[in-house]
Amino acid sequence: MRKLIAGFKTSIDGKIEGPEGYADWVESWSDDYGLTQQIDACVLGGAMYPGYENYWTSIQNEPDKAHPLTGLTPTPAEIEWARFAAQTPHYVLSNTLTSALWPKTRLVRRLDDIAALKQQAGKDIYLMGGARITASFVDAGLVDELRLIVYPLIAGVGKALFATAERRRALELRKVQQLQDGRVSLIYAIR
Repeated sequence: MRKLIAGFKTSIDGKIEGPEGYADWVESWSDDYGLTQQIDACVLGGAMYPGYENYWTSIQNEPDKAHPLTGLTPTPAEIEWARFAAQTPHYVLSNTLTSALWPKTRLVRRLDDIAALKQQAGKDIYLMGGARITASFVDAGLVDELRLIVYPLIAGVGKALFATAERRRALELRKVQQLQDGRVSLIYAIR
C-alpha cells in the first residue's frame, strides 16, 4: 500500500500561518521534505488549491521574473518543484470546486476516494494541506507519515496545524535533522 505523507513548515508553537493568513517566516515553498523521488501524486484541499495552482503556474510560466505574490524571483528549487508539480497528478478534495485549470488535476469528493487512491499501484502520495484537511485525514487514519520543518520562532497568533484534530494520535519519531538557520526537520510515523 502507498503511504500518505503530510508535510508542513511550522513555527515552534505549531503555527502554519500567521495572523495575515500565510507563513511569513518561510522563505521558499519548494520541496524541502525530500519527497520528489518518493511520490507520484499530490493531495490537497479545495480551499488551498486555487492559490496553489496560481502560485505554481506563475512560476512555470515566468521562472525568471519576480513572483507577483512574493515580489521575489523564484529560487532554483521552486522552479524545480513547479516543473515537478506540472507533471504530477493532483487530487483535490472538495465539495465546492467544479473545475481545475491544470490538466492532471482530479477533483474528489470523499475521504474514501483517498483511501482507494492509497490502494492503487504507485509511489507514495504527498498530502500538502491545508490544516483542516490534514487533521481530518489524520483523524480518519489515512496519514502514515508526518514531515515537519520547525522554524525557530514563536509565531503567537495564527493558525495551528492540528487545531481541528478530534482525537489524540501517537507518533513515532523516525528522523531528526538540524537544518540551516536553526530549523529542524522531523519525520514521524503516525500510529
